Amino acid sequence: MRNSMKKIITLTFVMIAVAAFIAVWWSFFRVTPLPEGLVQANGRIEGDHYTVAGKITGKIIELKAREGDDVKKGQVLAKLDDAQINAKVLQAQKGLVATEALCRAAEVSEQQSKYDQARLQSLQHRNSASKQAAERATSAWKVDTERLAAAHAQCGVSAAALQEVLSLKDDLTIHAPAKGVITTRIVDQGEVVAAGSPLFDIVDLDRLYLKVYVPEKQIGKVRLGLPARIYSDAFPEKSFPATVRYIASRAEFTPKEVQTPDERVKLVYAVKLYLTENLDHKLTPGLPADAVIRWKEGVEWEKPRW
Repeated sequence: MRNSMKKIITLTFVMIAVAAFIAVWWSFFRVTPLPEGLVQANGRIEGDHYTVAGKITGKIIELKAREGDDVKKGQVLAKLDDAQINAKVLQAQKGLVATEALCRAAEVSEQQSKYDQARLQSLQHRNSASKQAAERATSAWKVDTERLAAAHAQCGVSAAALQEVLSLKDDLTIHAPAKGVITTRIVDQGEVVAAGSPLFDIVDLDRLYLKVYVPEKQIGKVRLGLPARIYSDAFPEKSFPATVRYIASRAEFTPKEVQTPDERVKLVYAVKLYLTENLDHKLTPGLPADAVIRWKEGVEWEKPRW
């Protein structure tokens, strides 16, 4: 009997201790939701990428940029071999010079025949020249006029041919389409690259955004233009202001790379939070981060709670 009482008392004390431990743990470690007016989400920093490619096939003879380089819009990144194009440019230039000489000769001939036609017309009116002579002069002037038109057309063709090869020559120099940082250099000097093949990848570190996923039950609170703050473990003491600029129109299952244990099968909406600024380019693409979106004015900002 005494042993039974001892067991009951011991079991009672154990249960009380466990309950006390659970109560203490819950009070210290439980995650409380954010106040009404704030929505939290997480994702990865991304940016607007620009793929740089050449328009024509060629051999790279000079590389002027590498990974990590800051580049400006229009900056030269690489040059392709221009030996063949230079030969075509020279040929086109000579062709244009020849056709321009023909144009000048045709203009002189047309002016002369026009003068002769007018003079013989005047003489005919004064009965100082025959009608046949005046008609021959008129016919000669018409022929020269047609030759002049043909010569001008040929000059236009030659000029267009020269502009075409000069344009091809310009395409041998690869320029940055926008300012940013080169994240990937795909080619090396001496390689032959095909037209349209990617050479560099550029991302604008001043136009980064955090792509987060908001649960279906909370997406109705999120709208374009709302303020947000981004938090990263890399900079635990600092938040980065951002703005909601994109909300997906369709839901999807939570991506594996950003899901939390209790959200494995939830439907979520992709939302892009564009950074207001990225001083010293501290944030970079690929960096995981959390965010808080404020949908009700006046609510104090708080850090995410997971």
